Amino acid sequence: MSSATGSGLLAGKVAVVTGASSGIGKAIAEDYAREGASVVVADVNDAAGEAVAAAITAAGGTASYRHSDAADPEAAEALVRFAVERYGALHVACNNAGIAGESNPTADYSVAGWHKVIDVNLNGVFYGMRAQIPAILAAGGGAIVNVASILGQVGFAGAPAYVAAKHGVVGLSKNAAMEYAQAGVRVNVVGPGFIATPLLKDLGDDLLAAIAAMHPIGRLGTSEEVAGLVTFLSSDKASFVTGSYVAVDGGYLTR
Repeated sequence: MSSATGSGLLAGKVAVVTGASSGIGKAIAEDYAREGASVVVADVNDAAGEAVAAAITAAGGTASYRHSDAADPEAAEALVRFAVERYGALHVACNNAGIAGESNPTADYSVAGWHKVIDVNLNGVFYGMRAQIPAILAAGGGAIVNVASILGQVGFAGAPAYVAAKHGVVGLSKNAAMEYAQAGVRVNVVGPGFIATPLLKDLGDDLLAAIAAMHPIGRLGTSEEVAGLVTFLSSDKASFVTGSYVAVDGGYLTR
């Protein structure tokens, strides 16, 4: 077994990142590795996930890919076991995996669509933390960062399941933070605004421009801007920060 060494905010730490094959998750995995962590890249897109881990390794970092479905509680447990067996411990986890789901008002939203979004975006965070917390406790403490959204604070027409799930992630994170603070596990949640990721790939240019204009800063965010915040919250620099919801949204929630 080996673990990351050297300098960096996460030097010597072992981390898992779900939904790490693209977008925000990919940027978080890359930033974790740059800051010295041994990273387990988890996703259901095997080709893209393997490529992320390979690129991190090629750049001098330490990373492995693991197929893991966030909506499967057994997969969450297997992911943690993999991290501990491969690198000796688990200190940091970022539960980032999420899907957009269908776009329909509440009365027209399909039951199947509701369950799919809740299973990945909310249940997946619960399954992740349920498996991660015991391992982090065994390692002597650490940090969990859950990725919610600005829609964990406000509504958005046509996205009832997504909004409900992300509100749930905020509440779940605060509750776990309260429960495990004295045991040395910090739990925080970040709320990205609209970020230029593959999740927005199907939106037309006009709609993207309109969405960008909803952010006082006047543009969409980048995955790297979210990753920088997540890495800080995952590090000992944020040792007195737990139970917090931190927006990275270009001022969206100021409106």
